[in-house]
Amino acid sequence: MIKLSLSKEALAQEDLKAFEEAFKRCARRIILSTTLAGCGHPGGSLSSLSMLLVIYSVAKVDPKNPRDPKRDRVVISQGHISPGVYSVLSEFGFFDEKPFLMEFRRTGSAFAGHVEQAVPGVEWNTGNLGQGLSAACGMAKALKLKGYDNLVFCIMGDGEQQKGQVIEARRWAVKFKLNNLLVFIDYNKLQIGGDIQKVMPQKLKEEILATDWNVIEVNGHDYNELFSAIKRVVERKVKFPEHPTAIIAHTVMGKGISFMENDPKWHGMALPEDLAKKALAELGFDPGELEELKKERANWKVSFPHFPHDPLPVEVEVPEVVPYPADKKTDCRSAYGEFLESLAEKNNRGACPKILGLTCDLEGSVKMSNFKKASPEGFFESGIQEHHTASVAGALSKEGFLVFFSTFGVFAIDEVYNQLRINSLNKSALKVVATHLGADVGEDGPTHQCIDYIGLLLNIPDFEVYLPADPNQTKHILKVVSQRKGNAFVGMGRSKVPVITKENGEVFFDSNYEFKPGKGDWIRSGKDGVIISYGSAIHSAIKAWELLREQGISVGVLNLASIRPFPEEDVLKAAETGFVVVVEDHLIETGLGKRVAAFLFEKGKLCKIRLLGHKEPLSSGKPAELFKLSGIDGESIANTIKSSIK
Repeated sequence: MIKLSLSKEALAQEDLKAFEEAFKRCARRIILSTTLAGCGHPGGSLSSLSMLLVIYSVAKVDPKNPRDPKRDRVVISQGHISPGVYSVLSEFGFFDEKPFLMEFRRTGSAFAGHVEQAVPGVEWNTGNLGQGLSAACGMAKALKLKGYDNLVFCIMGDGEQQKGQVIEARRWAVKFKLNNLLVFIDYNKLQIGGDIQKVMPQKLKEEILATDWNVIEVNGHDYNELFSAIKRVVERKVKFPEHPTAIIAHTVMGKGISFMENDPKWHGMALPEDLAKKALAELGFDPGELEELKKERANWKVSFPHFPHDPLPVEVEVPEVVPYPADKKTDCRSAYGEFLESLAEKNNRGACPKILGLTCDLEGSVKMSNFKKASPEGFFESGIQEHHTASVAGALSKEGFLVFFSTFGVFAIDEVYNQLRINSLNKSALKVVATHLGADVGEDGPTHQCIDYIGLLLNIPDFEVYLPADPNQTKHILKVVSQRKGNAFVGMGRSKVPVITKENGEVFFDSNYEFKPGKGDWIRSGKDGVIISYGSAIHSAIKAWELLREQGISVGVLNLASIRPFPEEDVLKAAETGFVVVVEDHLIETGLGKRVAAFLFEKGKLCKIRLLGHKEPLSSGKPAELFKLSGIDGESIANTIKSSIK
């Protein structure tokens, strides 16, 4: 294991010799692991190997304490170079090489095909190119907020620079002065399709310079040049001392194996056994080792323990809910803004804020303005860059902060679905609060009417989903969500809505109300059936209840603000009446109604069920008119129930 101090002026001959020997040992592991697995990415692993060795030689990381809060971070954005990463981590003592060689890419193994945090020393699960830099930005900002002087190294591929999210992350890193962020670009000039300039031309250096980053070009296989580049950044001997730096490392695909060099075929293909033996011989190792390891791997049981990577805990003081009076009509997003401001006032008094808020040029619309005034150091205006913002917010949420990411529903879910999915795989603890959901957006039209969010969110298993019925329940839900450990989504419409009351006119979600995930709210009772609804549509359900009561028909109204966890007991109770109507400002095909129907079928609970919602995208128009068009206004719901009962 090579450990170097950046106080050295240059590498000594013994350092260079140590690196050359380490390169051969790691190259051996790269060849063995991929050939034994029969798949993998040896080409880029070899071209990045010199960089990885130098980075880990200077990085403040401890194999005995891989999650030390004051460690440097090494983020591998192009996660497919896992053979190279695991080889180097083994070289630096994070684990023995044997389980890596025996378990690489096997079912249930921590040593997955793309790097995962289940392996000690890995900081972020990557593989979907373009997202690693955003995660690195989150880590770099977290370190600065905490007052630590640690560095974040981010290794990227050259083809990866074609991704739009990379540009978003570059801008964000400059705006927030992440001079503790060092990006290494493996510039081997090849990708799966061949020459990167033929696949998609770009002026790499010029594009990075255009975003006001520092740029240093080096020979990516020259250990002295790599070391000197890092030293130069740390000593702030760059054009923009407050800005991040990109080190463009000119490398050779398949470096170190003569017949692999500069051949894009080996980007994502393992060497067959005969060529693997030839490669091992070139490196100076016994080719016969491959046969022995192959036999051993055939009988090896996957057993390497998965390294834990839960988010750092954050303890916050939550404000008490002061409910709006019964005659108050406001929007749920205003209630969100008030609650967020109160959170900041209680928790962001010190030098390091506990509550962070990120939005994308919609500060006023998502009601974050007062939070910004109360805690400017905790607020991050990220511009119209939703992909990066979702990723950076996810990374920040793992660092001991309570993080809220807010924008319109179509941007908070539809546009960044993959980013939320990757956050989930990384066990983030992000709170996504989306406004302007459903046809309730109205005149903005179908491009902005997010009517598919439940179906999407239910595909991400660890995201809790909450949809408050009115401004008072919004505050109660946020109070609970602020104390929940994992990922959560809270969604609301755009319009102002009345405060929901009990039959006697008192506030339903009053100061004594306690929101419980996995429980519904029985807004009204009835014996002839139950209307199940949530969010903006619950007000139509209550109107239908009033109209039906005047005609002698008794139905209950069940508010399911908790979509996940799912209120099983309440849904079963509703089915006892024999008739259930699910009403939602959502596509019927992927909404709550199908979830309710499937649940009752699975439980063997037969009852008459009607699903009301949108059958297709709508047009521009006033929300009330759009609701009527889809049959989810109060009168239409009442008529559906009457005809169904008859």
